[in-house]
Amino acid sequence: MGRVGPVAAGESSGSVVRRILLGSQLRRLRDSRGITREAAGYSIRASESKISRMELGRVSFKARDVEDLLTLYGVTDEVERDSLLGLAREANVAGWWHSYGDVLPGWFQTYIGLEGAASLIRIYEVQFVHGLLQTEAYAHAVVSRGMSGAPAAEIDRRVALRLERQKVLVSERAPSFHAVLDEAALRRPYGEREVMRAQLRHLIEMSEQPNITLQVMPFSFGGHAGESGSFTMLRFPESDLSDIVYLEQLTSALYLDKAEEVAQYEKAMSRLHRDSPGPEESRDLLRGLLQLS
Repeated sequence: MGRVGPVAAGESSGSVVRRILLGSQLRRLRDSRGITREAAGYSIRASESKISRMELGRVSFKARDVEDLLTLYGVTDEVERDSLLGLAREANVAGWWHSYGDVLPGWFQTYIGLEGAASLIRIYEVQFVHGLLQTEAYAHAVVSRGMSGAPAAEIDRRVALRLERQKVLVSERAPSFHAVLDEAALRRPYGEREVMRAQLRHLIEMSEQPNITLQVMPFSFGGHAGESGSFTMLRFPESDLSDIVYLEQLTSALYLDKAEEVAQYEKAMSRLHRDSPGPEESRDLLRGLLQLS
């Protein structure tokens, strides 16, 4: 499938996945017929780069374009055609975060959609508590620090977006969430003393939820497998969609799905899980930090 690129605003959690799925299936069909991207683009009055973006799930799909491509690729079975056209329709459904477009970076929209569609989310975080586990006051402190000088209304909107994202963990189809937080993320103060204390209490409470596993990588362990920094791994219920590694940068993000790259992060994540204290011991670490704060 290649590297997943930024997707346009206003799409549902499932639509991001369906867009990527449809793109990968169109690429598979084109490759199986030995048709070039240039020829495919010509058939729908578009450029070679447009076909590339479609196959990577970076753009929306017009039903007419999908129909013409399926015809070019020799897909005549009505059941198969209807299935792929159905994917195209579902890929264009607007999502809940459409109303946050004024404060939501374009490169982050893909991630929200993928996060909402995942069946398993695994993260390692070193800078601060992960967004899905933040209290409102802690989130406000983090956003305020990162956007110094921004209007209060914009900060409030970004915090509201973060709180809305957190609903995924308590939804009817909540994913399994496995978090490894570096001790540095827990000791770095954001907000006043009581903000940090409330955040620690919240982590203890969340760690007891059946779908959440929380581990703390303590300073005492020394060097560990998370040396390259924070990262997220997403797995989906759709068998056709590979695991995706999400790497956030200052002004953009990378979405990796090549098997060899994912395997390296899988190895690092497994080592973090193995080397960090288990959930109960990690809760004890959190309680100890709470007493010290």
